[in-house]
Amino acid sequence: MLSRKVRCNSDGQDSSYFTGWQEYEKNPFDPVHNPSGIIQMGLAENQLSFELLESWVKRNQGTDWFNKQGGCIFRELALFQDYHGLPEFKKELANYMSVIRENKVEFDSKKLVLTAGSTSANETLIFCLAERGEAILIPTPYYPGFDRDLKWRPEVEVVPIHCSSSNKFAITKSGLEEAFKKAEKQELRVKAMLVTNPSNPLGTSLSLEELNLLITFAVDRGIHIVSDEIYSGTVFDSPPFISITEALHNRFPDHNSPIWRQVHVVTSLSKDLGLPGFRIGAIYSDNQELIDAATKMSSFGLISSQSQFLLSRILADKAFIQHYTKENLERLRIRQGMLVSGLKKSGIQCLESNAGLFCWVDMRRFLASDTFEAEMELWNKMLFEFGLNVSPGSSCHSVEPGWFRVCFANMSRETLHVAVQRIRDMVRIWDIKADIEIDNNC
Repeated sequence: MLSRKVRCNSDGQDSSYFTGWQEYEKNPFDPVHNPSGIIQMGLAENQLSFELLESWVKRNQGTDWFNKQGGCIFRELALFQDYHGLPEFKKELANYMSVIRENKVEFDSKKLVLTAGSTSANETLIFCLAERGEAILIPTPYYPGFDRDLKWRPEVEVVPIHCSSSNKFAITKSGLEEAFKKAEKQELRVKAMLVTNPSNPLGTSLSLEELNLLITFAVDRGIHIVSDEIYSGTVFDSPPFISITEALHNRFPDHNSPIWRQVHVVTSLSKDLGLPGFRIGAIYSDNQELIDAATKMSSFGLISSQSQFLLSRILADKAFIQHYTKENLERLRIRQGMLVSGLKKSGIQCLESNAGLFCWVDMRRFLASDTFEAEMELWNKMLFEFGLNVSPGSSCHSVEPGWFRVCFANMSRETLHVAVQRIRDMVRIWDIKADIEIDNNC
């Protein structure tokens, strides 16, 4: 008999979000070898500027790659693995965090904990903040992987903060209070709120009003805020990105204020630089006790010294980072526009967005009924009949059936054109069937 954790079903893997991935892997689209295969539009991966990074490596990788004053660094990298991380990398990462936030806030490398990606960072934070059976509040819709990351091993409960399309899914005071009361009714102690800013799956950044609302609520209730800001470098349109640290500094410039020890930021290079395979994430916090504990926990999920070394060199090249950031944002803006305009020609609207690698697409008019069962019917049709793996809103805990997350940055321009054409074909067939039904009822 294996452990209870192995046998429990709280790992979230039964979600349609993961099912779609499995179906894609069985029959992946290839323009030459498998043109009728499934196109992966459920993967929030940024491949639009990858050749810029490849070019940097080719230009900078020479015979002196591992040389340093006094000898070669290769032995040090191969043997050294302190869970505090390479000081040079932490310094460059802290500086990069400031640059992405237009230097409106500064970050101290001593307050960083390196983790193997943002998944590890979020799980580590929850281990530090909550006990088994306590609650975390998360605005809906939210990233489906949080059900796995937060609930499976930490064994906390996620209580949704319901948001709706009536106000473009903004977080409201009433939504926060209702979620908190719901947790209380379930006899759950609320320990923190977790938000993604910019939002996955909405592709929108939080307003200053929303951030201040979260801060006030955290102060009043004595709970923590975890701000997952892994998409902070993907804001390609207005309004500009506002970090929770900027909003906090504006209201509480004295970092000795207790609220600073209640706010924690998660960052990563997976989305901004398109490097998910390097597994580079981090926690940033002014809470020294939490930093000390999280640093010890990070020994269970370290970033390799070689990855830290390479990325410290890339981040230290300020001219390259400036060029990459500007070019990447422009490519994201153009690619998002291609998807939005392509869908619009078929009468499909998207939530107006300014960030991220995806669009929150309104497919409600194609539902047979205003139910999540009808949403799953539509999702199955898109996946198995039209070869499109998208993420249904129900997998993101949306309270309104008919919304879908559609990714656009993990494929070529040509593949995106094929995907949009498949959606147009689906709409055309749907319209023909609708016309036939109208004629039959006349």
